Amino acid sequence: MNQKKVQVWLPVLLSVALMLGMFFGYKLKDNMGAYSPSFFGKSQRTSLQEILELVKQRYVDTVNVDSLGYFAIEDVLSQLDPHSIYIAPQEVQKVNEDMQGNFQGIGIEFNMIDDTVHVTAIMDKGPAANAGIVVGDQILIANDSVISGKKRMYEDIRKIFRGAKGTEIRTVIYRNKQQKEISIKRGIIPIKSAEAAYMIEAGIAYIRLNKFSSTTYEEFMENMERLQKEGMQKLILDLRGNGGGMLDDAVQIADEFLSGNKDIVYTEGKSYPRQNYTARRPGLFEEGKLILLIDEGSASASEVLAGALQDWDRAIILGRRSFGKGLVQEQFSLSDGSAVRLTISRYYTPIGRSIQKPYTRGNKDGYRNEVTERYSNGELFHGDSAAHNGKKYKTKGGRPVYGGGGISPDIYVAVDSAELFPRDKKQLYREMISQAAYYYYLQNKNSLQNIKTTDQLQQTVLNNPAAWNFLKTAALKDSIQTDALPAQQQQLLRQHFTNMVGRQLWHSEGYIKMKNLNDPLVQKALAEIKK
Repeated sequence: MNQKKVQVWLPVLLSVALMLGMFFGYKLKDNMGAYSPSFFGKSQRTSLQEILELVKQRYVDTVNVDSLGYFAIEDVLSQLDPHSIYIAPQEVQKVNEDMQGNFQGIGIEFNMIDDTVHVTAIMDKGPAANAGIVVGDQILIANDSVISGKKRMYEDIRKIFRGAKGTEIRTVIYRNKQQKEISIKRGIIPIKSAEAAYMIEAGIAYIRLNKFSSTTYEEFMENMERLQKEGMQKLILDLRGNGGGMLDDAVQIADEFLSGNKDIVYTEGKSYPRQNYTARRPGLFEEGKLILLIDEGSASASEVLAGALQDWDRAIILGRRSFGKGLVQEQFSLSDGSAVRLTISRYYTPIGRSIQKPYTRGNKDGYRNEVTERYSNGELFHGDSAAHNGKKYKTKGGRPVYGGGGISPDIYVAVDSAELFPRDKKQLYREMISQAAYYYYLQNKNSLQNIKTTDQLQQTVLNNPAAWNFLKTAALKDSIQTDALPAQQQQLLRQHFTNMVGRQLWHSEGYIKMKNLNDPLVQKALAEIKK
């Protein structure tokens, strides 16, 4: 009988217990305030997720909810620092390739001229060269896609040429007024960080690094060892325009210049405790005289290297104030193949200087325009305008230096205003000169290939009336009246044209060698390093 009573009353008791639990739970939620759990419990859905779900299910029209989500992500990141960014899925591979120092493709440089793809440069012993492609070829078709004869975006063509190593791309090229089919097997194409490394004068070496990727230190060491065998006693290291990249490679290069266990840089953030990077091994160039070139385009890892060498009085820093990026990013992959590069800490030089220039959250445009403002406020033209307002420090040798906005050089070299083309026409001039040099090279290929030195090229092209007339004719096609330009700008046009012919002959290193013959910063560095 008792057992039957329990069976009858058990559901009632459970119901009462459940109601009491809900009542006291509700009261407890009120007392918890902001810390109370949401109605969705373990799902932890945010308001943004709920809104996107509502739009997807109930909105009057069909909407790409993923695109709305991307806009929301970018809006969130825009309210943080200027370097926290969202990377769309289609951009992740390209970003990663830049950092890893290689990609898979055919090894050519091309330019769209009159809606036609022209091969302007070829990697030595690369896939395209091995297949028989030569400079001057016009690629009409690639893998059944017509890529010439109509407007195509550069990026779309680049994607056609790139692909997995070992796969083939079938091309139809136009050469000597004839079409020809050539198949190219894709391979690994290195993206070099060391654009130039050569003996600029007896005993004086010059190295230019355009970024810090995962292969930069290896490239740097290979060139340093070769240059030492060629008699290097002093070094000019050019980091102008180097926007940074891999911190580890910059640290390892600094280690080659600093003796003992000297500090190189340290990083610190709210969720990332201080991490010190120090010299750990005997360096390859701890004693020789060293000059480091920087400008407003030198940022991040470039500033880490410059800051370490300046703090220890190991190098003369020459040029103009660097960009001022002292924030460290880490890249996080998202489930849809996209990524977020989030700022996690800050860089500090060995004596505790912050490299980062001031910024206002949510005002990325103002941050980006700061370098442009250096033109308008005169900083790039007058050394005394580059003085820092940041905190004053002293190097290990007692010299005054400053924090809070990049690395200020020890020796300031202003921009030569005579060398500046009108800013609204600068891109037009660059494209015109590049195309003119390409066509001049094709027309004079046999004679130009007999030239072996920069001095010979300077005499053959820069001071050649026929070459100047060729350039003037090319400029007229873009409505540029060269005779109406000031004499200094005419000379500058001729010099840039000669430099680009050097690039056609000897690739990036040839261009830089030619440019260095008249580069004010390089010439100033040579004068200083000889003292």
